[in-house]
Amino acid sequence: MGMLNGVNTAPRPPIGSRRGIVRRKSSISSYWTNIDPRTILVLLALSATIFGVGLVLGTRALHGHDDGQDDAKARIGGAESSPLAAATSKLMPRDVQNLILESAAAEIEERKERIMEERAREKGDYVAAAHLRGLPAPGDANYNPHRHLDDAFAGEGEEGDDRGDGGGEDMRHHFLEAIKGELKHDGERIVEGMHKLKDRASEVATDLVKRKLEHRGMLRGERRVVDDHEEYEKKREEKSHPVKRRKGGGVIDRGGGDTRYYPYMTLAVPENYDFSRYEPLGGGRFIEYKDGDSPYDITDKLMEQSDELARSRRVHVANAMRHVWNNYKKLAFGKDEIKPISGSTTNRWGGMGTTLVDSLDTLWLMGLKDEFWDARDWVRDHLTFDHVAGEDRIQGVSFFETTIRSLGGLLAAYDLSKDEAFLRKADDLGSRLVKAYNTPSGLPHSSINIVDGRANADIGCLADVGTEQVEFRYLARETGKREYADKTERAFEQLRKLQPEDGLLFQDLQDGGGNPFFSGDKVTFGAMGDSTYEYMLKIWIQGGRKEDKYRAMWDKAMSGMHEQLLQKSNPNGLSYIADRYGDSRLDHKMDHLVCFVGGSLALSAYTDPLGLDSPRAQRDLKAAKAITYTCYQYYARTKSGLAPEFYQFQGSNDMVVANGAPFYILRPEVVEAFYYLSKLTGDPIYREWGWEIFQSIEKYCKTQYGYASLNHVDNPSSQDDRMESFFMAETLKYLYLLFDPDSEIDILNKHVFNTEAHPLSIFKD
Repeated sequence: MGMLNGVNTAPRPPIGSRRGIVRRKSSISSYWTNIDPRTILVLLALSATIFGVGLVLGTRALHGHDDGQDDAKARIGGAESSPLAAATSKLMPRDVQNLILESAAAEIEERKERIMEERAREKGDYVAAAHLRGLPAPGDANYNPHRHLDDAFAGEGEEGDDRGDGGGEDMRHHFLEAIKGELKHDGERIVEGMHKLKDRASEVATDLVKRKLEHRGMLRGERRVVDDHEEYEKKREEKSHPVKRRKGGGVIDRGGGDTRYYPYMTLAVPENYDFSRYEPLGGGRFIEYKDGDSPYDITDKLMEQSDELARSRRVHVANAMRHVWNNYKKLAFGKDEIKPISGSTTNRWGGMGTTLVDSLDTLWLMGLKDEFWDARDWVRDHLTFDHVAGEDRIQGVSFFETTIRSLGGLLAAYDLSKDEAFLRKADDLGSRLVKAYNTPSGLPHSSINIVDGRANADIGCLADVGTEQVEFRYLARETGKREYADKTERAFEQLRKLQPEDGLLFQDLQDGGGNPFFSGDKVTFGAMGDSTYEYMLKIWIQGGRKEDKYRAMWDKAMSGMHEQLLQKSNPNGLSYIADRYGDSRLDHKMDHLVCFVGGSLALSAYTDPLGLDSPRAQRDLKAAKAITYTCYQYYARTKSGLAPEFYQFQGSNDMVVANGAPFYILRPEVVEAFYYLSKLTGDPIYREWGWEIFQSIEKYCKTQYGYASLNHVDNPSSQDDRMESFFMAETLKYLYLLFDPDSEIDILNKHVFNTEAHPLSIFKD
């Protein structure tokens, strides 16, 4: 072996002599028969150990010596990998030890059989010798003289047994002498190797610990153990293990017990990564996360590796944003949207530069400051709300969408840059939008004409009513105009009064001439209901966690969700949140939109007034992880690796793509949940899942001018000429933040995101 080079190979006395055992020289068979089997086991185990160490170190050296050559192989989705590394790197240290011992035991059995076979042949019992080899002997039904060398022992002809001619006897003699020589050679080689191994054992063990942290990168499909031996041993000796947290929140290391090693770390992504060669890897993987468990320990060393890998990935997300922005600036600057396939433009949101405004804080957080200041100049000099312009001329704008996209975008840009131009425009827009609250009940109209203040007669759905408070409260604080906060908080107060004992609010409302009421019987955490539940928690966080009535609404709703809506699929037990009609009838479907719950539940657990270790917080955190795993399967199970609008939980394999909504419109909710769970728990698995999704977006959605939607997730070529502004505002932003360990955003202590992923500062007093 390579590890024995340079070691003194002078002959040494047999190992039996060192133990005080006198050996006869009569035959090699008696020599091996009298050796203690435990000695042989030790010999073979150590031999196999050194052999395995040599193979692992050699494989790592081959894969880590030349970054330039490895670039072509560093692909996650289509790279070639070493079969040896792919096989061995999936094993935990205990597994390697077990395999070595099993291999040694099997080798001992084989040698024992060979010795017994040789002794049988010495006695002339060739049938017994053949049976010991597991081979048919003359007279057996399966005997084939053209297949087995054993025939030579019996001479020629079908009568081949111990009555063979003299030629057979000569061949038998030569064969027996060959066996004796082989066994003697093996014995001398192993005894000599044992002495060498003893001299090298300590050195090899020390060298292995030093080198195992080197060349950690492996191609996809390979697994590696992440372990700092000295750190691990130190922690095992400690009597107490304080919890460590990383910037922005998240447990890094709880310590204690045997370390459970995270096996999914991969190579950093090269700048010239070829997304066209990526192929979705399929569903059903990472099953250990299905029930919301934490299968691996998150150590400081693991997070350092994860952060390094993430930095190489965020580069590509920023490049995606550049691709969109450069085409938008060239062809559609100031328009609401650019169509990604044709490059044409639209003003379907009223001609307020919705894509530009919605993307401002994404540009800032990605470090695209030149692009940010160019957009600021347009906002300052050209953005106006005095008329509604464009080919999609409308009489009113969506109160909900305009608040979360445009008002939220302006406020976040101001919060990050402190440029007064953004606050002035936000105040102008807010003063027009807030008129939607001019109703007897204080519940807002669903649309508002921002030129003359006229509104339609309809009250919005649940999401319309309860998803503007974060924005208007921030605007009130920064402008000193209390009206913004008062009107939005009054609407939320109406919802608090309407909230039933189970905490679950119905989707449809009516003004009731000042006495609002629910007008339907549907309860959903999906479309038209979702973000009101989200804001119950986020208003409380925004206010410094002091307005307990909002937290109480959230906790009440989550108890109802756990008790009534949280379901398990058949046959694999995936967690999902069903819709409810009336008091009990469930619709077993879950929108892509519902996946925000994973992030919100995690945030709830880490901010729970009862503490993270409380039963309620642990219940919420476990559910967050389990629901998010299901949402990951939304993507992994399709041919494109992208998710439809919703799934029906029916059939023989948990869930099916709904016939009425098989399309993917670049939605953000799943990567949003990945971001929260990654930031709070520190588990790198959420970055791994997010990278899979981003690769599918790059391969199947990227177009000449942007990123297209898909008409059917199981038809990757079915691109649709549509790109919502929330793709830049949310999907790309959450992906970038997922891979950005250096971000200024702190979701536990400094910032709260509105439902369009616009971060705003938490109130300090």
